[in-house]
Amino acid sequence: MHLTHYTDYSLRVLMYVTVKPEGELSQIKEISEAYHISKNHLMKVVYQLGKLGYIETLRGRNGGIRLNQAPEDINIGTLVRHTEDNFHIVECFDQENNQCPITPACQLQFVLGDALKAYMNVLDQYTLADITKNKQALAGLLQLQPE
Repeated sequence: MHLTHYTDYSLRVLMYVTVKPEGELSQIKEISEAYHISKNHLMKVVYQLGKLGYIETLRGRNGGIRLNQAPEDINIGTLVRHTEDNFHIVECFDQENNQCPITPACQLQFVLGDALKAYMNVLDQYTLADITKNKQALAGLLQLQPE
């Protein structure tokens, strides 16, 4: 399974705003600089995270973003399901565009289906709080002052 950059960036944004000292807003520019990724990509990610209710966006001169939910309430598996556009790890998973001639007799699709379920079940066991337990270390690497 390979996650898209979009999902990766979504996770990184949420981790960044979680590690930021409570009450402080984060700006897309600072997140972009911290991770060395495109500000334009992050604008799309932040917009979607706001629409999904994960973050709150505040406009204006002193605006920015912050978590809209407690880190304990943000499930990693759910976030991945919201940010990935499909889980077609092989052609036969995409029933509309499947051209594989062995699909009717192939057992690989069931094996890979089980593997995908196991993958998602593992992600479902973790929250944003779990992956940001080491705030001090993350804050140091992101050059932030931890809570």
